[in-house]
Amino acid sequence: MITLNNLAIQFGKRVLYKDVNIKFTRGNIYGVIGANGAGKSTLLRAISGDLEPNKGTVELGPGERLSVLEQDHFKYDAYRVLDTVLMGHAPLWENMKEREALYAKPEMTEEDGNRAADLELKFAEMNGWEAESEAAQLLQHLGIAEGLHEKLTGELSNNEKVRVMLAKALFGKPDNLLLDEPTNDLDLETVEWLEDYLGEIDENQTVLVVSHDRHFLDAVSTQTIDIDFGKVTVFAGNYSF
Repeated sequence: MITLNNLAIQFGKRVLYKDVNIKFTRGNIYGVIGANGAGKSTLLRAISGDLEPNKGTVELGPGERLSVLEQDHFKYDAYRVLDTVLMGHAPLWENMKEREALYAKPEMTEEDGNRAADLELKFAEMNGWEAESEAAQLLQHLGIAEGLHEKLTGELSNNEKVRVMLAKALFGKPDNLLLDEPTNDLDLETVEWLEDYLGEIDENQTVLVVSHDRHFLDAVSTQTIDIDFGKVTVFAGNYSF
């Protein structure tokens, strides 16, 4: 769940948003539409924390995780493809790195042992044992063959990196998911897979999608957010509706 309270954003004298109050509820996929430059991507950046609003707050449900389709395709060049996807679930990734560091010690103290036991418990709760196979499955569905999973992300083509970033965003079924133009550089088969995947989202998940692909928005949206002249209006139903 994502709640916007009195959100206001402006660049210089140009006001994009003024006093926006919206609650994005669980179990819904919101298609975000509006003219070029209306502020669709800006809204997602404000929700993700990438952009500080001039006024107002963005709140998630207690303990909820937010995942974003990142646009920087070079950020993870030094990491293994599989690890890049696993980083999409930050608490799980941090747990894995801390466990590795503890088990790499020549000798563990009693305190280390207690900490390791605590981490193991949390690791299991987050489905850590299935994480690599789930990440690999996502990659394969998005057209990244198994032979590429152990390579560095920087060794992939830009088209392949786009798919890795999408797998990273989807990984671990985040409570809140922000997708900005997720169908860019995807072939029809992969777009159809993504439509099906989003069609089966958890009733506890909230998804916001910015896309110029009207067919895609029709296929996935349960609600539509229209951004027009600084006003943000919520409509029930998909783009055509």
